[in-house]
Amino acid sequence: MRCAMSEMKKGEEGRIVDLKNKGDIRRRLMDIGFTVGTPVRCVGKSPLGDPTAFLIKGAIIALRAEDSAEITIESDTERAVRQRPWD
Repeated sequence: MRCAMSEMKKGEEGRIVDLKNKGDIRRRLMDIGFTVGTPVRCVGKSPLGDPTAFLIKGAIIALRAEDSAEITIESDTERAVRQRPWD
């Protein structure tokens, strides 16, 4: 299942499939590891839901909802089901 990274719940894991961010924020995100194919896990949300903390490449990064909403992820379980050779 594909969804915006901002929709992830604590403990969910997936891989980045698209970055729609523009300008400086896109460059900064890519510099710290937010690139297509990179695994990411939601490790916590603030009480009001913004920002959200994500584990990516061994670092915990907190992103605002408006920035994480522009990143599309695919859950690892869905990815594994789609890649089975017998399907």
